[in-house]
Amino acid sequence: MLESIMLDFVIIFIFALLLLGTVIFMYRRSGKFRTTIPGMDPIDSREGNLPDIAKAGSLHEFLSLLHERYGKIAHFWMGPRFVVSIASAELFKQHLKVFDRPPELFRPYEPLFGSNSIAYANGADGRARRKLYDASYGHGIVMNNYLGIFNKLSNEVSAKWNTMLDEQHIPLRDQMFAFAIKSITITSFGDYFHDDEQVLEFRKAYDTCMDEMERRLTEGAPEPDSLEEKNFKKALNIMHSTIKKIVEIRRDNPLKSEDDHIFLDTLLEAGIPESQLIDDSISFTVAGFHTSGLFLTWLFYFLALHQDVQTKVYDELLKVLGPNGKISADNINDLQYGRQVQDETLRCSVLAPWTARYQHMDVELGGHTIPAETPVILALGVSLQDEEYWPEPTKFDPDRFSPENSKLRPDMAFQPFGFAGKRKCPGYRFSYIEVQVLVAEILRKFRIKLVEGQVVMPVYGFVTNPKEEIWVTLEKRGNEE
Repeated sequence: MLESIMLDFVIIFIFALLLLGTVIFMYRRSGKFRTTIPGMDPIDSREGNLPDIAKAGSLHEFLSLLHERYGKIAHFWMGPRFVVSIASAELFKQHLKVFDRPPELFRPYEPLFGSNSIAYANGADGRARRKLYDASYGHGIVMNNYLGIFNKLSNEVSAKWNTMLDEQHIPLRDQMFAFAIKSITITSFGDYFHDDEQVLEFRKAYDTCMDEMERRLTEGAPEPDSLEEKNFKKALNIMHSTIKKIVEIRRDNPLKSEDDHIFLDTLLEAGIPESQLIDDSISFTVAGFHTSGLFLTWLFYFLALHQDVQTKVYDELLKVLGPNGKISADNINDLQYGRQVQDETLRCSVLAPWTARYQHMDVELGGHTIPAETPVILALGVSLQDEEYWPEPTKFDPDRFSPENSKLRPDMAFQPFGFAGKRKCPGYRFSYIEVQVLVAEILRKFRIKLVEGQVVMPVYGFVTNPKEEIWVTLEKRGNEE
């Protein structure tokens, strides 16, 4: 439901920071709280601008309206919390080196990720963990160690889809999530998911956990003995026990050579505490398949919607790879138009609408003073739809990312994976290559079409989902094409 999504990540502030918010609100009402940043006054000390967010439909949609009205930097109140949002390449550049994330914005999902997750690690601890972990997802590692796995899994999808012709309706999101779960777990945690039943069980457990946590944001926690609480704990136990089994298997069967080195080996070799190992493993697993799965879902949706673009991608694939060639380090950069389609998918889908940072001291930003401890939202999705950078922003046009057109925009205008403080998504290279490999395999075998009569609506949560499943059909390509 849109109304459950639109309050994501904000209701928690009402309860966690009520006392602080009340004090700030009273200061503001008494004239002691001042800011030169334009923005919205709170309705009262408890609700802040939550009703405005609800009316907009989601936090991303609210931020779009906020910046349209007040400019590139604006303030509002998340419950009792004073928050600043920025939405321009110039302001992003000023915030480039800020590392710490405001913990309260990401606390709603702590039951899934765990309190020891890197999602909540700031300061020296967070930087050290990112430095250690990021090495597992560099371009060279992905191309040398993971590319063969991507090809194998892509072939499995292609073979399965070859049995689903004759206008069978294929659930696109479901299929892409299954591929993405296998990709992240096999490449990063070892060959554990051997069949679709294991994948489905893990996926269902994840969906149950996420749905329950989003429900709690609007309705509160259920009674300890309620069916909702029992289902949530059962699903959470499935996810945790699965990750623990994966860790145990890898610990008992160490890598045979450096070519077999995976992310889990990095965790094990570092000797980190067991609780942190499990929490970080779950965090990387969920982040890896959730984002990549939806990236693929939206990409194939746009290709099915824009048949001319699909044809151009297909023609490039034949030119660079031929009908049966594989992607390699020698040819992946030649798939320029395919990369443009990926980037335009990230922009049009607003895949990751926002992130946030904060600092422990007063700072200057955009000519204004940001009080210490103030969450600063980086409204990435607003920037990706800004007409200043993207004329006709709702139009799907991969030519925006041609080398010539890209030179006309500041670098910080396109940051779909975040950027600040070396906290950019560590798996962005992994995701780009994973997506390109599957697209190359599928489009050379099939033409993808949308089932008629669908109305595809985005739901702007922390990652943008289609509101309902997207259904496609396949048409097998002939050798003459």
